[in-house]
Amino acid sequence: MSTPPPPIDTNLEDGASPPSLWLSLNFVKFMCGRMFNSLAIQFVTVTVGWQIYEMTSNPLDLGLVGLFQIAPIFCLFMAAGLAADRMNRRLIIASCNFVHGLVAAFLLYYALSGGTDPWPIFLVLLLHGTGRAFYHPSLVSILPNLVEKSQFPSAIAYTTSVGKFSQLAGPALAGLLIATIGYWVYFLALVSFAISLVCAALLVSPRRDRPKKAVSLDELISGFSYVWTNKLVLAIMSMDLVAILFSGILGMLPVFARDVLMVGPEGLGLLRAMPAFGAVVVGLFLAQLPLRANVGVKLVLSVAVIGATSSMFALSENFWLSLFFLGLFGMADMISTNIRQTVVQLITPDHMRGRVSSVHSLTTNSSNEIGDFRAGTSAALIGVIPAVAVGGLLTVSLSLLWWRIFPQLRNVDMEGRS
Repeated sequence: MSTPPPPIDTNLEDGASPPSLWLSLNFVKFMCGRMFNSLAIQFVTVTVGWQIYEMTSNPLDLGLVGLFQIAPIFCLFMAAGLAADRMNRRLIIASCNFVHGLVAAFLLYYALSGGTDPWPIFLVLLLHGTGRAFYHPSLVSILPNLVEKSQFPSAIAYTTSVGKFSQLAGPALAGLLIATIGYWVYFLALVSFAISLVCAALLVSPRRDRPKKAVSLDELISGFSYVWTNKLVLAIMSMDLVAILFSGILGMLPVFARDVLMVGPEGLGLLRAMPAFGAVVVGLFLAQLPLRANVGVKLVLSVAVIGATSSMFALSENFWLSLFFLGLFGMADMISTNIRQTVVQLITPDHMRGRVSSVHSLTTNSSNEIGDFRAGTSAALIGVIPAVAVGGLLTVSLSLLWWRIFPQLRNVDMEGRS
């Protein structure tokens, strides 16, 4: 018989209202850096996808765009997590933005020089993925050091909403800018990464006692050990992987924009923006009224909705109906993301957050790319519409299976009950 997970303590007394997060200059700097980094990532992702598809007209190459970005994450995630726990997280975040800036500068140079071979782009995306591998564990694990514990659920909702807002503005702007100024979009990405770098460098976080002993194999793999022994964390992370693997559709949007809905780069920008729009709407609500009761039930339902809406999007031939389904997709994804990040960070000790976050980053930091590679390879075999539709149905089925095999999900909440 499984033991219910303990309630998640947020140290918030009944009726008490935590002070506004926006009164903290440190939190504002964190949010600014988060927004511009996410904005720049979207500029690069949308522009690279359009550029590659214009070069080759092969959906498999869109999957390779994802593969070359996630390969470093899978190779380096343990080292990245250990670095986040042993080194200065603020400096790691700043350094990763510097690497991203170099990537944007190369992509701008290559596009303006008239390059037509996709392989230099694929190779530089390896460097881009390396920066993302180290960026995410440090970014996630530094936030609990910047805010009070009672403010953390709202901080997660705000930071996720800002990231989603950047994902909303980024694709829409990228689509319009590709149509007007071409690949100079990469220059705007470079400027955004520079702003994010400055914000990270100016953060002030408490000093942490970092171990001086040599790194051991047990310490390197301790993130895996923690996740494996904590069944609630295991359930949350594996469910996230299911949703990402089978319902990843963003990388296929150039195909839908050009060949199915026939709306061009401007329409592509709107398609990429709609999931973020839905996420921002829900995220702003969650920032004011964080989820506290029955969050396990809500997590399972949100993942099922992610799968259902991705399937309905695949079958839609109407542009506006497609936008509607993508908006619902984003709303469900925001609920799932908010629950996952809040629960995992609150129950993980600070000295382990980097390593646990690095394990989580195998899905959260590479979510779109994992789904894009799966969808791209499936689309090359059976067509893009069947690949996306079947993937969504599998997500619905597996979310219900996870509810069955992980009873810990049925009991977890954040109201002091188990």
